[in-house]
Amino acid sequence: MAFSERVSRLKSSLIREILAAAQRPEVMSFAGGLPAEVMLPNVEWDEMPLSLGQYGMSEGEPALREALAAQARSLGVACEASQVLVVSGSQQTLDLAAKLYIDKGTEILLEAPTYLAALQIFQLFGADCITVPQEADGPDLVALRSRLEQHKPAFIYLIPTFQNPSAVRYSEAKRDAVAALLDEFAVTLIEDEPYRELTFDGGSATPIVSRLNKASWIYTGTVSKTLLPGLRVGYLIASPDLFPHLLKLKQSADLHTNRIGQWQALQWIGSEKYQQHLGDLRDFYRARRDAFQAALQTHFSDLADWNVPQGGLFFWLTLKQPLDTRTLLKDALAADVAFMPGEPFFPEPDQHHGHLRLNFSHIDPARLGEGLKRLAAVVRQAQAVEAA
Repeated sequence: MAFSERVSRLKSSLIREILAAAQRPEVMSFAGGLPAEVMLPNVEWDEMPLSLGQYGMSEGEPALREALAAQARSLGVACEASQVLVVSGSQQTLDLAAKLYIDKGTEILLEAPTYLAALQIFQLFGADCITVPQEADGPDLVALRSRLEQHKPAFIYLIPTFQNPSAVRYSEAKRDAVAALLDEFAVTLIEDEPYRELTFDGGSATPIVSRLNKASWIYTGTVSKTLLPGLRVGYLIASPDLFPHLLKLKQSADLHTNRIGQWQALQWIGSEKYQQHLGDLRDFYRARRDAFQAALQTHFSDLADWNVPQGGLFFWLTLKQPLDTRTLLKDALAADVAFMPGEPFFPEPDQHHGHLRLNFSHIDPARLGEGLKRLAAVVRQAQAVEAA
């Protein structure tokens, strides 16, 4: 059977495989980025117009595009509704951007580590992934300048607010410096902000795209982390030079995003009940973050180092005695606990051993201590075997 050359680069998603393996009810899973089901809002359908069952505009529902543009302007992003494209989750933004920019061998620039599913898409299309190390407040600026001087990447992909997986939030100074470098070298920015609203300390910083003067850009977000992931409603906002091309790619991909999900998103975005819901969500996740931090101190303080996330859904642990954390999965699942190894978040996974990404939003706090205790035992056993 003759498939396309691209299929030879297609890798299965480790996170999806782990989630499938962790479906047994007895498994305590720290693996996925799942919102807490108890915090999924109750939604109403009674007022939905019947006409939404018909085909719609590829760009998205006009009222939703206006609401998303207004929300972006409130963050400092200079845009109009004509620059907004409603997509099937912000994951589709990454697919469209890959189609727009990447041929086999195209150089792109990424944080190390970076979002696993973005890496999967970019590598599927044949990208040559160049990385910049992540520091506590954003990318290593010396390394970033060096990469930009040595290469001409088609774009840089960044997650500056509660980065997945590292939970890093870029400082104001780093955001300004990154924007200045991208303007200087005329490199397109793809800025992904799915976790912006999940801030636990009230801190906020305007998007990097709002600081650009010359470079082209795509800014993307979603309602998956704040409303219902099952709606599959996200959005991209693009500089005017890029928007028409992204729209054509969207048309060829799926004609338009689910109109029923768009209508539901429109009932919330910009409303008072949405602000109330976001406040409740932050309080809930902050409490879960604190409980997770306390349990980590109990079970992992001698095994790993980590920073307490100020938002988002993840802790990023670095083992004091590094090992390939992928080798822990089988024993962890046998102990009825699941986690996400750190290696797949790097383009060169075999060069970056010793990290674990742990989700704190989904697990029942009553099972938290037992789950981390089991995971710590798996790590200790593996380290003892390696040291022997």
